[in-house]
Parts: sequence; structure tokens; C-alpha cells
Amino acid sequence: MREIVATEAAPQAIGPYSQAVTVGDFVFTSGQIPIDPQTGVFVEGGIAEQTEQVLRNLAEVLRAAGTSLEAVVKTTVFLADMNDFAAMNEVYGRYFSNEPPARSTVQAARLPRDARVEIDVIAVRKK
Repeated sequence: MREIVATEAAPQAIGPYSQAVTVGDFVFTSGQIPIDPQTGVFVEGGIAEQTEQVLRNLAEVLRAAGTSLEAVVKTTVFLADMNDFAAMNEVYGRYFSNEPPARSTVQAARLPRDARVEIDVIAVRKK
């Protein structure tokens, strides 16, 4: 059975999609961009600060779904510029240092609201 996940602790959807959907023990998140959920605007700074906010947003969506970043099995990272990979990867590595998930990283021609980074994840729910 499919369940919709929604939390005010992460940015609200800016289109016809859900923050996440669960099916059984799996959680599929929509891509998160570096919006501060309290202000509704992008965080200040460069790719490191944006990646940090994206991962905080994902953590809140996963928390609302009954899981956490530790239960992530797959991520997809979208970068506006692949030259930002090293800086993004340094922040990403702090969040996924122990048994990191599978990952794909691609450069996108353009991301929503001209973000520098967007990340979505697939996780399992804690038992």
C-alpha cells in the first residue's frame, strides 16, 4: 500500500508531487533543493552550504517517514556543474561515512530555481 509522506520540517512541494512516498518498507523521496524550510528561500553560500541544506531537508523527510539517512540504500545527486563535485562530495561524505549507499551523480542542464545541487534518495524503514 502506498502512503504519502509530508512534513513541515522540510520545504513544501512546489508542484504536483509529494515530499516522499512509502511502499512497504521502502521510502522514495522527491528531490530536495537547498531551501530553508523556515524561510522558504535558498540558504546563503556556495555548493557546500547548499549540499548541507539539501541533506538536512532529506533527513527531515526521512524522519517523517519513520527512517533516517542511515537507512538510505541509493542516492541520485544532480549537479548544475560537475566542477562542484569535490565540494559536494566532501559534505556528502560526512553524512554517509559509514557503509555509504549506492549513488549516481549527474550534471543537469538546469535544476529547479537554479539550485546548484538536488538530491533524492531511496531508503528502507526501520523495523
